Amino acid sequence: MNINSFPMRAGNAARAFINNNRAVTIAERVEALNAVDVAEAANILAKMPEERAVRILDRPELRNAHAILEVMGNADASRLLHGMSNDRVADVLLEMDIDTRARLFATFDEHARVAIQGLMGYPPRTAGGIMTTEFVSVLASWTVAQTLDHVRQVERSRETVYAIYVLDDETHVLLHVVTLRRLITGEPDACILTVAQKGTPVTAPPLMKQEDVARLIRRHDLLALPVVDDKGHMLGIVTVDDVIDTMIADTTEDAQKFGGMEALGQPYMKISFGGMIRKRAGWLAALFLGEMLTASAMQHFEGELEKAVVLTLFIPLIMSSGGNSGSQATSLIIRALALGELKLSDWWRVAIRELPTGIVLGAILGLVGFARIVLWQNIGLFDYGPHWQLVALTVFAALIGIVTFGSLAGSMLPFVLQKLRLDPASASAPFVATLVDVTGLVIYFSVALLILSGTML
Repeated sequence: MNINSFPMRAGNAARAFINNNRAVTIAERVEALNAVDVAEAANILAKMPEERAVRILDRPELRNAHAILEVMGNADASRLLHGMSNDRVADVLLEMDIDTRARLFATFDEHARVAIQGLMGYPPRTAGGIMTTEFVSVLASWTVAQTLDHVRQVERSRETVYAIYVLDDETHVLLHVVTLRRLITGEPDACILTVAQKGTPVTAPPLMKQEDVARLIRRHDLLALPVVDDKGHMLGIVTVDDVIDTMIADTTEDAQKFGGMEALGQPYMKISFGGMIRKRAGWLAALFLGEMLTASAMQHFEGELEKAVVLTLFIPLIMSSGGNSGSQATSLIIRALALGELKLSDWWRVAIRELPTGIVLGAILGLVGFARIVLWQNIGLFDYGPHWQLVALTVFAALIGIVTFGSLAGSMLPFVLQKLRLDPASASAPFVATLVDVTGLVIYFSVALLILSGTML
């Protein structure tokens, strides 16, 4: 059964689809639950086999998991929460109101409460904030056979069993990592250390940013990254799927910011009309005020415009070229900063690189503009006046200056925002375009005054 063919209109149809024991995956059940209201989703999950309901609630893709559990009875909510992974429980509890959170938190045993409270205490978007405490660890004195028996006993309650972490017998400091492949090929009576990976394990501190965690996992081709304290004791692991989930959420947020608005924080079809207005109106108003400076710049050069009306024909071309070059540079630098390809101290290297790049790009566009004026004048499509050669030269020179400025401004703005501890993604394309529009007009008319003074001006 395909989710796309499922009619989402009625609660009975939703229940029939989600509870279908045939080829309906957990992912499809999550999508179906996302399509019904919270009360109906709670009713369906409460009547579902516990193991299946827990697997659904454990998926970050399930929206409003906290609200679904809040409308359930305490017994059902507590029963399902106890079966979920600790990191997911921490995320869900943090979204609940204080009273409900306290009531459900109290139902856990002391060991679980300590683990969940520890996870809730780490800042979001850090290794500690996205890690799970449910990993497989053994002592260095264990044999391969003992380790395999332990894996069989705990595998259902662990996030992953593909990596087993070997701890010192006395200090419980992380010593080595054993992959499941190496474990099952080892001699049963051999010490676990004989199949352990050589060298010091790759680890992360709990406050490492999730972007750096993702880079470590990618660089070392890991399925899970151990998180350790300053003494080397294991706190948890970050699995590759957790990193993917958080990075997708961040990428979505950055894309929305880059479009010139606040991040929605919810799926498009789920956000209310008022919420949509609030998220978009502020940025639009700010950009509108910025564009008013463009009108002020044109008023300042009103006299020149009256004398050489032909210059107005190229204002859209000039403004769009500067904005486009700035947006290109901004996009490249924001992505490079996000991937760690650039650091804050690299700003001067970027400036040195963007300066000649802007000049060459501006010259290319300038030649196109120059050729267009020459062609239109000579074949009679438009008469730019007796000084059309100077007009063409003005457009050529202005484009070089404007595109160069746009490239420099667009590349430097993300560095400025990062220095101010703001999100570089806030340097949205519309914001850069607005900035370059104003300065572009000043550059254009300044070049026109320099070249056309004594003739048209």
